[in-house]
Amino acid sequence: MSFENDVFISYAHIDDMALMEGQKGWISSFHRALDIRLGQLLGRPPSIWRDPALQGNEVFADRLVERLPGVAILVSVISPRYMKSDWCLRELHEFIKAANRLGGVRVGHKTRVFKIIKTPVPLEQQDPDIQHMLGYDFFTTDSHTGRSKELSQGGDAEMQRLYFAKLDDLAHDLTDLIEELEANGGPAAVSSSAGRSSEMAPIEPGAPGVTSAPARSAEAEAPAALAKAVFLAETTFDLREKRDAIRRELLTQGLLVLPDQPLPLVLEQCEVAIREALDRSMLSIHLVGRNYGIVPEGATQSMIVIQNEFAIERAAAGGYPRLIWIPENLDCDDDRQLKFIDHLQTDTRIQQGADILQTPFEEFKAAMNRRLRDDEKEKAAAAAAAASAAAASTAAAVDRETTGSGPDGEDKLVRVYIISDRRDEEAPAALSDYLYDQGFEVTLPVFEGDEAQLRKDHEENLSVCDAVLFYYGEGNELWLRQKLREVQKSAAFGRKKPIVIKAIYVAPPDSPSKAKFRTREAMVIDQRAPFDPAALSEFIGQLQS
Repeated sequence: MSFENDVFISYAHIDDMALMEGQKGWISSFHRALDIRLGQLLGRPPSIWRDPALQGNEVFADRLVERLPGVAILVSVISPRYMKSDWCLRELHEFIKAANRLGGVRVGHKTRVFKIIKTPVPLEQQDPDIQHMLGYDFFTTDSHTGRSKELSQGGDAEMQRLYFAKLDDLAHDLTDLIEELEANGGPAAVSSSAGRSSEMAPIEPGAPGVTSAPARSAEAEAPAALAKAVFLAETTFDLREKRDAIRRELLTQGLLVLPDQPLPLVLEQCEVAIREALDRSMLSIHLVGRNYGIVPEGATQSMIVIQNEFAIERAAAGGYPRLIWIPENLDCDDDRQLKFIDHLQTDTRIQQGADILQTPFEEFKAAMNRRLRDDEKEKAAAAAAAASAAAASTAAAVDRETTGSGPDGEDKLVRVYIISDRRDEEAPAALSDYLYDQGFEVTLPVFEGDEAQLRKDHEENLSVCDAVLFYYGEGNELWLRQKLREVQKSAAFGRKKPIVIKAIYVAPPDSPSKAKFRTREAMVIDQRAPFDPAALSEFIGQLQS
């Protein structure tokens, strides 16, 4: 089938009333901006319409409802008045009813109803038909007062920036769905009214709501390839804007972002939704902020913690990376959230298979994009290697015998990077020699040269090593903490997998602070006495395994 119109905007008319005489209403400004941006993305003028004035005419209203089957997508602008308006809810219900008669509201993993939240309405007060749908929040909330403020084109520079960023998200998602509908036969060539955006096209007696589509080719009937998916964990409100930025970045790379609808607030249903989304994804991304978040009914942990736990479970099967971001200098006064963040930074079970970055947000995005590019390169290389494996098997066997490398030329060296303070330049010699004699490749920091070159060498060592050993000698505890943070940021230096073995070698000279030193973030090897190889047995055992 093909559609007569791309988009119908359903709204409460009071929400288009300007506060000052002479100004355009919020809906009118939204309609115009969406028309322009959607047209830019589609490459053609879209057909967007709405009822510009309250008619109060039953015949007119009935004809409007008759046209809803000819609409590809309904955009509902949610506000308190919308939820109290019988007419607005009728538009919503009639559209869903018509969509269900003509193939359903959902198209693949997308829905043909878009929920624009102009003014916040509690989820439980929203119509049941849209409670489960993802919304586009055109408002911000003051963290101190809890009051919401609508985004608009006429606000200050920051409010305008947020408004147009959200509008761009909406336009991209509408474009994706319209193009998917076009690929399946509608609304490709919308009727003669397509190509013009109107407040409401005149309704002619007998105007058709739906036009028939041409016969579909065999290629059109073939199921489209599933898009690669990324699990982008739901966040607390303080990180909503940053989650939107990550989502926008992923979508521009052609990735499917899951979950594609709000997670249920009942534990059993929430678990099913999270596991299903994780199973369909190739990577999970978690943004952790200062708020603990909502605790679903029947749960004792927040949605943020639950998503992370299930991602750990998903990763246990292998081959599933996780990226976790924590803002620098995070200001948090919630004991539950502080405990969760402490676990993220110190619990080896949580860290296994994860890159935990406490960096500026732009650095995290760069690390994420590097990871996605590297994954694509690795998969392409693996596919090429698999295709030529049979022909190259004899040569590979000879190569393994002559070079000592692993299958497919894989480097089997275990690399240990010893990090020490400049004042300890010679001190780790015995430690380094012993590890080298055990068969490990040992790298020590360089202290001579240009500062930029030294920093680059340090970052490259972090990007390729299998284990890090901190030599805690002349350096103080502040130095040690800084180095631990740098290792947490190692994904930003181009690492393809997390550093899973971290140890702190507590070396002479002795001090009261060293005697009391302890951490869950790394293995502690207490060697304040002269060097004893036996103290390294656990560390070496982990390296060998």
